[in-house]
Amino acid sequence: MRRDFLKSITMPVTKAQKKEILSVLLAQMKEAKSIVFADSKGCTVKDLSNLRRSLREKGVKYQIAKKTLIRIAAKELGYGDITKDGLEGSIGVACAMEDEIVGAKIINELGKKNKNLVLRGGLFNGKVLSIDEVKQLANLPSKQELLAKFVYVLKSPIQGFHGVLQGTLSSFVRALDAIAKRAA
Repeated sequence: MRRDFLKSITMPVTKAQKKEILSVLLAQMKEAKSIVFADSKGCTVKDLSNLRRSLREKGVKYQIAKKTLIRIAAKELGYGDITKDGLEGSIGVACAMEDEIVGAKIINELGKKNKNLVLRGGLFNGKVLSIDEVKQLANLPSKQELLAKFVYVLKSPIQGFHGVLQGTLSSFVRALDAIAKRAA
């Protein structure tokens, strides 16, 4: 598949190749918790390799496909019509398999360092997302950050209550000590 894919960049794609690419794209998009589109026109091979490695480490599958194939796959999965402005340039499809926001987050972070990598939209919870909505998704805190904040919120009142009790207990012990010193 890898060599066929590389040939498809330089040579016209046959109907059989398009069907194969579409079937792979459909399979990945069906499994995905969220899908993000990225324009990588002007990125170097090194930049794309870094992007793919970063995405792969977080359980995101990334594939570059023709815009028409992406639209066909989205329609077959029940998403509405994807606007043409959402699919400008050389489009990569990032399918997040584990964490819903990680694909958008990684592409957004790498896009800050490399101006050639731009978010172009996405698909999430049965809805076609605009560029702004995908950027909002990318700026959400990660699952680990949210869990850490939740634990802090739960721990804070308990910690305060512990401090109050310890202060009261310390005062009581000091009072008893002062009474014992007077009596002696």
